[in-house]
Amino acid sequence: MSIQPDFPIRIFYDGSCSVCAAEIEQYLRQDNGGKLVAVDIHAPDFDPEPYHISLDAFMYELHVIDRSGAIYRGVESFWAIWQAFPASTLYGIMGAVIHMPLINPVARLMYKGFARIRPWLPKRHVCGSGTCDISKHHSSKKEKP
Repeated sequence: MSIQPDFPIRIFYDGSCSVCAAEIEQYLRQDNGGKLVAVDIHAPDFDPEPYHISLDAFMYELHVIDRSGAIYRGVESFWAIWQAFPASTLYGIMGAVIHMPLINPVARLMYKGFARIRPWLPKRHVCGSGTCDISKHHSSKKEKP
């Protein structure tokens, strides 16, 4: 991918997954430009229908949708997120490296492996409902499609 995402982008993550929520929370903490909006697909009020993507598809792999409606899945989601950061930062460098010929296939393989084991990772229950709205603690906002 060489076309920059149209910011802000919506990151569709599983708030019940402790690893997933921690990762997205890390990105939000470092997002100084308001380019990232977190959408918890595990939240009771999440409706996948407006996006024309099934909940199973959202649950299987990370999705990012930019302002113009471009959809990024799996490894491409991370690439889109990392484009929100300056090229001189670790995330900016990772965004440049992820599409290198030897790196990309390995990253895809590793992500597929992670996606397969994700349902068995520890669940996040610290907020009582089994999910935490990390946007309450950061500057991201809930956004409707």
